[in-house]
Parts: sequence; structure tokens; C-alpha cells
Amino acid sequence: MFYKMIEAKRNEWLASETCTVKAVIDYIVKTGQMRDAQVEAIKTYLFLKIACSCKPLAELFYEGAFNTLDLDDSEVSHSTREYLKVNKAAAALFEYACLTNDAGEQVSPKLEQQIRKAPESIDYGKFFRDAFYDLSYTDYLFSLPMGAGKTYLMAAFIYLDLYFARNEPKNSAFAHNFIIFAPSGLKSSVVPSLKTIQNFDPTWVIPEPAASELKRMISFEVLDQSKTAKKSNKTKNPNVQKIANHQPLSELFGLVAVTNAEKVILDRIQESQGQINLFEESDDEKDRQANELRNLIGKLPALSIFIDEVHHAVSDEIKLRAVVTRWAENDTVNSVIGFSGTPYLEKAEKITVVDNLSVATAEITNIVYYYPLINGVGNFLKRPVVKIAEFADSSRIIEAGVREFFETYKDTVYANGTVAKLGIYCGTIEKLEELVYPLVAKIAAECGFGSDTILKFHKGNKQYPQPTDSQMQFDSLDKAISKIRVVLLVQIGKEGWDCRSLTGIILSQEGDCPKNMVLQTSCRCLRQGDKNAPETALIYLNDSNADKLNAQLQQQHRISLKEFTEASHGKTEIKRYDRTAYLKLPKIDFYQFKVNYETQTEEPAAPESKIPVAADEAKVSGDIIKTTDLTMETQDIKVDDTERGTEQATFATWLLRIVKGSFGSLTMQELSRYSDLLREVYLTVTYERDGVRYYSSRYDHAMVEANIRKAFCEKRTFHTKEELIPEEASLLNIANFTPTVHTEKPDDYYPAQDLVERIILDDKGKLKVSAKEQAMMELAEETGNTAILEMLRKQNSSHPQKDRTFHYLPYHTDSGFEQTFLKEVLTFDEVERLGLEVYYNGDRAMTEFKIKCYQRLNGGWRYIGMYTPDFLVLQRKDSKIHKAIIVETKGCIYANDPAFKDKRTFMEMEFSRYNNQAFGYERFEYLYLEDTLADAERIRQTHEKICGFFEGV
Repeated sequence: MFYKMIEAKRNEWLASETCTVKAVIDYIVKTGQMRDAQVEAIKTYLFLKIACSCKPLAELFYEGAFNTLDLDDSEVSHSTREYLKVNKAAAALFEYACLTNDAGEQVSPKLEQQIRKAPESIDYGKFFRDAFYDLSYTDYLFSLPMGAGKTYLMAAFIYLDLYFARNEPKNSAFAHNFIIFAPSGLKSSVVPSLKTIQNFDPTWVIPEPAASELKRMISFEVLDQSKTAKKSNKTKNPNVQKIANHQPLSELFGLVAVTNAEKVILDRIQESQGQINLFEESDDEKDRQANELRNLIGKLPALSIFIDEVHHAVSDEIKLRAVVTRWAENDTVNSVIGFSGTPYLEKAEKITVVDNLSVATAEITNIVYYYPLINGVGNFLKRPVVKIAEFADSSRIIEAGVREFFETYKDTVYANGTVAKLGIYCGTIEKLEELVYPLVAKIAAECGFGSDTILKFHKGNKQYPQPTDSQMQFDSLDKAISKIRVVLLVQIGKEGWDCRSLTGIILSQEGDCPKNMVLQTSCRCLRQGDKNAPETALIYLNDSNADKLNAQLQQQHRISLKEFTEASHGKTEIKRYDRTAYLKLPKIDFYQFKVNYETQTEEPAAPESKIPVAADEAKVSGDIIKTTDLTMETQDIKVDDTERGTEQATFATWLLRIVKGSFGSLTMQELSRYSDLLREVYLTVTYERDGVRYYSSRYDHAMVEANIRKAFCEKRTFHTKEELIPEEASLLNIANFTPTVHTEKPDDYYPAQDLVERIILDDKGKLKVSAKEQAMMELAEETGNTAILEMLRKQNSSHPQKDRTFHYLPYHTDSGFEQTFLKEVLTFDEVERLGLEVYYNGDRAMTEFKIKCYQRLNGGWRYIGMYTPDFLVLQRKDSKIHKAIIVETKGCIYANDPAFKDKRTFMEMEFSRYNNQAFGYERFEYLYLEDTLADAERIRQTHEKICGFFEGV
């Protein structure tokens, strides 16, 4: 329940003036690629990183960082109130005790009474240390259900950390490097996790050009090799070499290592009765290799450790905490970020308050964010249709389930071309081969499917070997090339199997899967197939598995099977229509600004002459000590040039440092050609003591190494060449247009669905009017009274300006301010008099009209990203777009975003100017409106700009 206090304080911070990430959150929301569960988790993550400086939870609660309770409104005695006001830790624990869960039950009435009665009797520091496992490092746990996209969330956290760390490299709140422990003991889970993170598009959470720059900076490593090949004379632990390749570690930035905690990090660690043995002094070669890797990872600077579902194995969690605690002693651990599908423990843990009072909690205490499973159903999870067979015959259950699956999902094909699939878990290979496969093949044939649509997937035994190519077919199930409709499994696919086209599961008898994994196995089929589409999945169970499913839902998620199946996320279906053909809306022609860089060589590379002098200007002056008398006259001057270098050096590692610092522009092979010259420099900048060489304190080694790298580079200059590229863009990106959307916020869509339908009927000439009004229009037409006829038509149309706006319906707007602007401008008489049209362009996914923006910098140009205008007010001539006002409507909290301000400057100073020059007339104008303007002033500015720009054309 601690997370409820964190969430309340987070929301308070996000709404405050001190929040510095509003623009970032707004960008993520507007991009529309992250799920609501992920966006809310990101809000909490940034709150803890920025507002809370990434401190450990025990420290934050003790400081009262999450206190929101108004003590003046609390019914406590005067003395207790004064104590709580002074002692923030006491106020935090009092607020925690008063929290209520979803069932309305208070966390601890007894704890509340103890604080009311004797607040000074409690050691608050000890309580919070005990509550958060007495850890010396930051440890936050995010609880999201399966299918919420935990791996993508990890990637988002990584990019956000690096984004802020790059801006503030000395800020210890942000991580510079990351290690990810893939879930479960399966080695096969490592590479998919890495691919998911590599495929993440950072523009979903960070704008360009920062997103692309960070993507180029990140380097990935998979630590999954246990030993080198036989007869190899290289490092015996190849994972160590992978990390060592990134030397010098002290300067490392952007490493993302993915590994398996159980198989790699926890290798050769023993745990017995809570005691950990790391075998650090062992002579055993395997112990030495395992410790070598752990010790090297512990040296990675500003390291954030991401752990997925490690709490499932209690002994492994104990071992991992021991390893991380050892790493934290090096002051290199930034944070541990955990991810879990459930916030609940198998049994409640007790936290002592005073001798005769303790607080029991069944939740993992260091959870900072919790998204309930039930909120995911119908949102990013398919809605489960659970069928429970009241008969015990396994064959009958399988037959009933297969027939219902084919009846319901036979023709289901998802957007990516994959077909709906049914998974049937079998207790034994014999049962699969002898009973289930013949039965399923018979039913499939009746439904028109051949045996090649059934996959038998098991590891084989003496009687039934593993089917040929079954592993390849299993790995390809979620690809359009797979025509498999039914997957038969034995002891495989219980966890770590992410198949979005899986649409049904059958567990026909006890033993088809482990008893404690019925929930995980049953829900394998719930992952969303198509984003925002209302989907269902069939779960067919015998009664004993149904009982286990209900019990595990109660224990792990505090919901019943009934609540699970009846869950509805409350999304509204909205129908959308493309009206560009009806409006005959042409593409808009414009010129895109482009900067080309031409480089010229001023001086060729000269390693022969420049390497020997690389250290000449890098010598560090000795410390000067002056002796003076009382008159401040100098009596004596001494220069202290004592050698203080303590870092050991070898010629090979020195060369490696030079190569690493080149970021790939220089190779060891190129350096080796000049080894004699380089060795002379090496001997100059190092010194020998007791047979060992050390880096000399008398030289600036970064400068020496940089000078050597420069020796291999041509001295170049560059000239920028500005160019205008003609482009044409559609105001509707039809590739991203879908006929339906599902949303929790239907008010963000304008106009409302009933008006949308009326407009479409009106377009088709099918909008009905009353008989009386129809007779009046016919009379006006017969008598030639065009003014009355036009008035009656307007009164009976769906929207008076429908032919001058709404190129698709409805628009998805970001704010009420945008809707207000559109409504206002369409009421101007000038819209009709000057033949104007007004189109919303602010949904970046739905438009092609986007402008590349640049910033003037030191006499040149710097690309600062794409800009998507909110509106276009345009005028046609000869069926083409002739003139246009680009309109930006901005909320005040985003108006001062530096990235937007730079883009606004480009639009106001450059875009219109160079386009108007290229077209030879005033083709574009820019109008910026902020929601802080009074209504009258906003309308005046808009009207003035429209009249001034379009009048007289």
C-alpha cells in the first residue's frame, strides 16, 4: 500500500509548477505509442528520479517525501499533531496506517491508535528500514500484468535515463549503464528480450534529434556464454571479455547488457539457511571465472539493474541481493528496478512497530507502481471467455473446446497476417501422440484443415522423438507465414511464451501444467493481437483447473474468476470516415528546408610526424610553493614535481584506450603500423617502479591520447549548403487510417459520433428532413427565393460548414482548446466569403504534412526535429491549394518548452519566408495562439490574421 502514497504525491507534483517533465509526458501521450499502463509507470519513474533524486524508499519515507495528509484537518490531539508536524517520518507512518485498500479496509487501525496515543514510542527509522528490506541502495519495483509491455517499458526507462544523464552528466539520479536480468531460468529468454529492447523506437518517448543520437550511442551485449570453445587460448570467461572490450569502464556511457541472472550472475554462489557464500577466496577455476565477471560488472559506473520476475525464486532473490549489495559497496549502483506481474506475496510478512505491535502486509513493500490485471482486460489483453466442463472425461473436454474454437475463431486473422491459434496442454507425450493428436486431426479435417495445421511440440522420448522442424515452427507461430491453427504441448510454453496470435487454451485435466501455474498457463492466450481492437480468447478448463485458476486469481490479484471474465475496460468504439475524396482535397505543395554539409581536406593525416610530439603540449606543470615573510615578499620558490601516478599501465591496454576513445574511427591494426613511435610516447608518459609501469601524473593522458588519434585524422573544414526540396503532402496519412478506434476518452474526438454519422448521411444525400421543411424548401425553389432556400438548407444540414472542414471524421484532438478554435473559426463569415477551408493537422500519426526544423547556431544550422502544425486554414485556386495559414494552438504549460520554442522560431522566421520567395507570392503565414489569451483577444487575432492574409486574393 506504500505505492498509494507515492502515487498521490506524484500526481500532486505533476500538477505543480515545480514539475519539469510536463512537456516530456505530453510528448509521450501525443505520440500515442505507449500504453496507459506504461505512461503511468513512466510518470512515477520520472517523479522518483527527478523530484525524489532516486533515493532509497526507506530514506524518502523517513524524510516525508510522500506526505500529503493535511494534519490540521486530522482528528488528533494537539500534542500529537505538533509531534507529527515536526517529525515527518511519524506523519508518513500515520498516513500509511490510515490508508484503505480497494475493499475499504484500513491498513492498520492499531498502528493508527499507537501513533495517536504515543507517537514518540516508535523508532520510525527502524520501521522504514525493516519495511524496505534494510537495503543500502535504491530498489523500486513496478508491478504490471502480463501483456502490459514490461520489456518496452524497460527500454523507455533506459532512453529517458540516458536523455537526462546526457544533459546532466554529474547528476547521480540518472543511470549511465544498464544490465537486464531476463526472466526465468531459460537461457532462451535472453535474446528475445534484447531484440525487443533493440527494436524499441526511442521517438516514442523522446523527440528528435535526441532520440536518434541516443540510439547511436547505445551498445548492446548479450552475456550468455558460459565458456569459450575448446582449445581456445582466449579469456576463459567470454562474458568478461565482452565487458572488458568497453574499457575504460570509468568513462562508459550507454552500455545495455542483457543476461540471465540464474545462469550467469548467480553462477557458483551457494545459499544455505539465508547465508551466502560467494567463494571469493576459492582456488576453483570456475569460482574464479564467475567472480571475475561479477567484479567487473560491479565496476560499471552509474549502473541500473533491471530485474524481471526474479522474485519467483526465493533462493535466487537472496543470492541476487547479496551480489547487488556487494556491487553497491563500490558506489557504482544507481538503482535496482524490478518488474513483477503481481504485487502480492504468498504469505503476509510482519514488520515490527513496537514490542507488542506489528504490521502484517501481503504486498511486496517496495512496489512504487501497481497496475491491476483486471484493468488490462479489454485494454491491452483479450477478454477471456472461460468455459468450465462439468464432466471429467479429458477427451470430451478437448473435443468440445476444439469445436468451439473453430466455430468462433476459424476465420480470425490479425492485422499482421497471423491466424488465431489454439494451445492444448497435454500431461504426457504419450497422451499427446496417442489420444490428443488423432482426436484434433479428425475435428480439424471436418473443419477443412489438414494435418499440417497442427503442431506437435515436445522434447521427445524413446518412443516418440521430437517432431522434425517443430522448434522452427514453434518459433515462427507469431509470423504470417505460419499456418498452424492448433499447438499441442507437453511441459513447454507455460511461461516466457509470447504469442499474440494465440487465441485459446485448453487444460482438460489435472497435471496438464504444474498446479501453481494454472493462471500463467491459462492466460498465455490473452496477449493483444491488434492494438485497440475488442478481442476475446477462449479458455476451456476442467473443474479442478478452474478451481485452481480462481484460487490463484484471488491470491495473486485479489479478484475472482467471475470478475476476471466480466471485466470491461469501458472503451468506446468510434467509427471513422475518410472524406478527402468527397472534398476533393488536393495535396499541399511546399518546400522543405535541407542543409547539406560539404567537407574539404585542409591537411592530410600525418601520424609519422605528429605521434612523436603527441605528449609535448600535454605536460602538467608541477605544483608551485612560495615562501614569503610578513611583507609578502617571496623568499623562496619550490616546484613540487613528485610523481604521484598510481594507475598501472601496459602498452597493450594503453593502445586499447586510444582505440576505444576513437568510437570506431581508429583500429588496432592501424596503430600497430606505428608501434615503435607509439612505444616511445608510451615510455614518456609512464614511469617504472618496482618493475611495474604506471601512468605518470606529470601528463594529461586524455590530451596525449586525443593527440594520437588526431594524428590519424585529416584536418577538415566543412561548408553548409542550404537547399529547398519541393515536396507534396497529404493532410491524411491513409496508411495509418483505421475505420474504427477504441478509446477511454471519447470526448477527445470531435465532432461527436452522432454528428459524424449525420455528416456522412448528408454527404450521401440521405439525411432526412421533416415533410414540412421539405415542402418549404420546394416552395422556395419554385418561387426563386434563393435566400430562404439557402437558409433552410443550412438549418437542415448536418453541419453548416461540413464542406469546408473535416477531411476525416472525427478528429482526435489533444485538448479542448483545439476544439474551441475549430468551432470559433468556422463561424467567421470570411470562411464562406473568401472560400476558406479549415483542417485539423495536429494528430501526427494521421498527417503527412510535417516540417523539418533547424536552428541557427554559430553561423550554421542544427537540425532540431520535425514539427507537426495543429491547423491549416487554406484557400484553393484552380482546384489547388493556393494559400495557407499554419496555426499553432498551445497550452501555456507547454509554451515554454525549449524544443518547441526553437521550432516556433524557425516557423516564424524561416519557413514562410523561404516558401514565399520560392513560390513568388505570399503563400504561407503563421499564427500562434496560446490558451492564456482572453477569448475576445484570441478571436480578434485570428480574425485579423485571416482578413489580412486572404483579403483581395
